[in-house]
Amino acid sequence: MTTISSFLQISKNLSKAQAIEAKKPEIASATKYFQDNIGKIKTADDLIANPRLFRYAMTAFGLGDKIDAKGLMKKVLQQGVTKNNALANTLNNSAIQAFAKTFDFAANGATTTTSASLASTVVARYTENALETDQGQQNPGVQLALYFQQQAPNLKSMYSVLADKNLLTVVQTALGISPSTGSQPVDTQYRLLNSKLKLTDLQDPKKLQNFIARFAANYDAANSTGGSSAVSALFGGSADGSGVISIDSGTLLTAMNSRRSFFA
Repeated sequence: MTTISSFLQISKNLSKAQAIEAKKPEIASATKYFQDNIGKIKTADDLIANPRLFRYAMTAFGLGDKIDAKGLMKKVLQQGVTKNNALANTLNNSAIQAFAKTFDFAANGATTTTSASLASTVVARYTENALETDQGQQNPGVQLALYFQQQAPNLKSMYSVLADKNLLTVVQTALGISPSTGSQPVDTQYRLLNSKLKLTDLQDPKKLQNFIARFAANYDAANSTGGSSAVSALFGGSADGSGVISIDSGTLLTAMNSRRSFFA
């Protein structure tokens, strides 16, 4: 099955897919512990000192690779997001900023974790992350597509893309940019990406889905799964000289709405 086909099956009924994921024993157990204990956390130190809660929270925001960076994350949590020079606002990492905004001990103090909305937000993010990870075991391209779909609408700066290897992989693949450009100075990469993509376009659901379809086609082509021809046939698109599929957004969304759900 092509990346775009798998992605469509999941994204069309994302809430149902997440519900199935949430019932898996290991996910349900971790979530119950979080829900039962997060309200006891009063400070940034408390959160970092509880490995199960800290791991759950970090994983929920896609920060699993920074779990050992406790000193950095402590500063992030202590400084919050209110001031422009707060660490979370200067790292060009949308995941860290979202994490700090959710666990804003600087602004809300001991009441930070008593909010029902905090628990539901973190649990939803954790479940989505688990779903993406599971899909990645079958097809890494689907994991990347799902991750991009969640993160892209909130991007404010291309530096945030450059700071996130998963986002950067999707953008480079969709635009046909060689990963070797990563050896260039950051400012050079920034100008290149800005010349080819407007982040505001990704706030438009139609343009976002079209961009993901381009990524999926190029990803499958690069991984020899026949993705370009499959996507072209499925959506009536055509390939240009770079191998990128040009797909009408409306056609793609129509297909998404009409395709039978994998989970039905």
